[in-house]
Amino acid sequence: MTGPLAALGMFSVLPVPASARTPGPGVLRWLPLVGALLGVLAFVPGLAVWRGADGGSPLLAAALVVGALALLTRGLHLDGTADLADGLGSGRPAEQALAIMRRPDVGAFGVAALVCLLLVQVTALGTVLAASSLVEGFLVVVLATTAGRVAVLHAAARPVAGGSSLGSLVTGGDPPVVRWTATVVLLAAAAGLRLLAGGSAADAGWSVAAVVTALVVGAGLTAHATRRLGGVNGDVFGAVVEAGTTAALVVLAAGTAWS
Repeated sequence: MTGPLAALGMFSVLPVPASARTPGPGVLRWLPLVGALLGVLAFVPGLAVWRGADGGSPLLAAALVVGALALLTRGLHLDGTADLADGLGSGRPAEQALAIMRRPDVGAFGVAALVCLLLVQVTALGTVLAASSLVEGFLVVVLATTAGRVAVLHAAARPVAGGSSLGSLVTGGDPPVVRWTATVVLLAAAAGLRLLAGGSAADAGWSVAAVVTALVVGAGLTAHATRRLGGVNGDVFGAVVEAGTTAALVVLAAGTAWS
């Protein structure tokens, strides 16, 4: 159980024994399970103001869910998103961009990225919740939080950027079969659970499309960051989580409009 506990200790505020917090190669394989658990926990506050498609405020529920996710992760992935936006937005060479990303302050690019990201997440999730039952809304949140983290498994196959202690610790520890197994399982769960919840084949298709889009967006961001920075690091992983989660929510919101 050291691997799962180390992943919980690294990527959430959930308490784990101090002896289990040490990360190492292979710890990222547990990140999708951490994402699913965080989705379950973050969904709970939304129940205070939303009871399904015809009950309560779906937009406020979405804001509570997104806020809970930020609290449950210590804002770790949001911080990485802001740092990466500042580094890439600077237009500087790799070493200078990485130095900018290590600074404790947040620049204009980082602020803009966070504002846009959170606005899209809240409004996209609110759109989905407005047309969902309790079970459907629950599945949407868990699917999005898990998809963003499966995207990180693929990002971890890239080289490590210079000076990255986190990247050097957690990358390269999993063979390709691990990340592709996680991908296939998530795709099957996205379709199967949506059908079991009473959705149509079209609904299941939109769920699969949400996962695929999250992975494609994560892969594109990873490729761009690798090209600019020479590799990946913890900030890239955080940005991939947030970008993948957001992409999944946008596709699911589109599904409510076109289904």
